[in-house]
Amino acid sequence: MLRIPMATLAAAIPVATAWASCRRPGAGRRGRTFFAARSSSSSSADDRKALFGRVAPVYDQIMDVFSLGQHRAWKRDCVSWSRAKRGDKVLDLCCGSGDLAFLVSEMVGLHGEVMAVDFSGQQLQTAARRAEQRWKPCYGNIRWIEGDALDLPFEDCDFDAVTMGYGLRNVVDKPKAMEEIFRVLKPGSTASILDINKKSLFLIQSWVVDNLVDICARYGYGLTEEYKYLKHSISEYLTEEELEKLAQDVGFSSAEHHDLAGGLMGNLVATRSS
Repeated sequence: MLRIPMATLAAAIPVATAWASCRRPGAGRRGRTFFAARSSSSSSADDRKALFGRVAPVYDQIMDVFSLGQHRAWKRDCVSWSRAKRGDKVLDLCCGSGDLAFLVSEMVGLHGEVMAVDFSGQQLQTAARRAEQRWKPCYGNIRWIEGDALDLPFEDCDFDAVTMGYGLRNVVDKPKAMEEIFRVLKPGSTASILDINKKSLFLIQSWVVDNLVDICARYGYGLTEEYKYLKHSISEYLTEEELEKLAQDVGFSSAEHHDLAGGLMGNLVATRSS
């Protein structure tokens, strides 16, 4: 009988987001700022946006169940590798329901800034609601922005660090997304990107998606169609060597991939030269 490490279950769940477009700012309370998104010309992008929106209300429950809460430790590692510090301005790209943004906010403190970008308005609404429910003074430094990972609405060299959790795998043009991350980073700054680790364990990950996740999604949450997408996104993702090469190709001076959860997860740390 095939024995599956409990940490492997987390490989089936990471759903973050990346596409739509933004340009026009609007203000909200407690530092919440939303950019109105123009309509996408891609039906595929629209379909994925709708899919991730449907997942938003139960995303955090699913992550906790399938990772046994371990995803919190991986996200802390991701933020730590970003080298964000007090007073920094940080971009959390594909922020989803806000876990990384909250951690970054606590790290940069009251005088820092966090721009939390996602293509799904439903995910952003969930994140903003969670921020209000678990309110800390530093969360006032977070702006929730509906935006496009391939066309970020920020100036060149605007951020002291970038974090991204389970988002790069879902972007339709990964080189372009990496170019945008490089563009908005200040010289000497670091991007920290957490996602599935595609290596020899891929067959186990596929087995989990085909069996355990499908059963749980279908009977536990009624999300059968939503999680059919996962297997494809995992199979099309990059290996650690490909991720390091991609970062270097767009201009990062160093790129190192770190194993997490016994190799089931991975974190790319890419630094722009000073």
